[in-house]
Amino acid sequence: MVGHSPPPFFKRGPAPLAKLVFFLVLSLALLVSDLNLRYLDAFRQGLSVLAYPLQMAAATPADFVRNASDYFASLVRLQIENKELKSKQLKEGERLLRLEQLEQENRHLRTLLEARERQPVKSTVAEIMYTAKDPFSRKVILDKGAQAGIEAGQAVVDDAGVVGQITRVFPMQSELTLLTDKDQAIPVMVVRSGLRAVLFGSGDGLMELRYLAANADVQPGDKIVTSGLDGVFLAGLPVATVARVERDQAQTFARIPCLPAAGVERFTHVLVLGHRESLPARPPEVEPVVSKLKGRRARSAKE
Repeated sequence: MVGHSPPPFFKRGPAPLAKLVFFLVLSLALLVSDLNLRYLDAFRQGLSVLAYPLQMAAATPADFVRNASDYFASLVRLQIENKELKSKQLKEGERLLRLEQLEQENRHLRTLLEARERQPVKSTVAEIMYTAKDPFSRKVILDKGAQAGIEAGQAVVDDAGVVGQITRVFPMQSELTLLTDKDQAIPVMVVRSGLRAVLFGSGDGLMELRYLAANADVQPGDKIVTSGLDGVFLAGLPVATVARVERDQAQTFARIPCLPAAGVERFTHVLVLGHRESLPARPPEVEPVVSKLKGRRARSAKE
């Protein structure tokens, strides 16, 4: 129709400014009423309960990343601490081993010094430095030599008995041949029976009584000491213990292996004994007195 405007395509409502003012007034009214009446607290609590799963789901990735980083940081820190503790434990174990070794050497040195006081001859404490290069011999090198008064042929003992004999002497060192060496021999005596014999080294850490008859009075467990007949070793020093006695009627001699009494191949400190001093010569003025005493004894025997 002419003169009439077409109808609007969209139905228009209130003006935007009117809507803004309305909602502002409504918001202020709700804020004031809630502040005074607290009627929205229950609604907020219910809404927080409903929103909690969503909050947890939203926070899970961040918590996972944070916990993972803390876990790996703790793992690295624990690995470092574990490595440090293991290194410290190894150091402390090494110190403990050295301490135990020093305590054992200290006890051995004390007993060695006590044995030194019991010896009637001058003696020198020496330390075993290393084993001789020959693998088929039982020889060791001592840290004392000619400058310390060491001489070839001197006897070497420890707190338990005879260890060996000095065979070579250098200015600062000396060579000790152990009793277990296959070329070493020492005159001995069986304590129980008083039987004299010669004890030889067997080269394998043991010793052996040789050239004794099959019916010789020797039993397992017999103690063997030095006889002193060689003029080198003092009489009565412990040497070995009879391990067993093997008698064969077809053989002329018995086989008698023995165990060393001393720490022949164990300890690191030994005692080098000086040579035995010969008995002092009889003073000239004593000779007439001795002759008179012999004459008086002879006359009294005749009467």
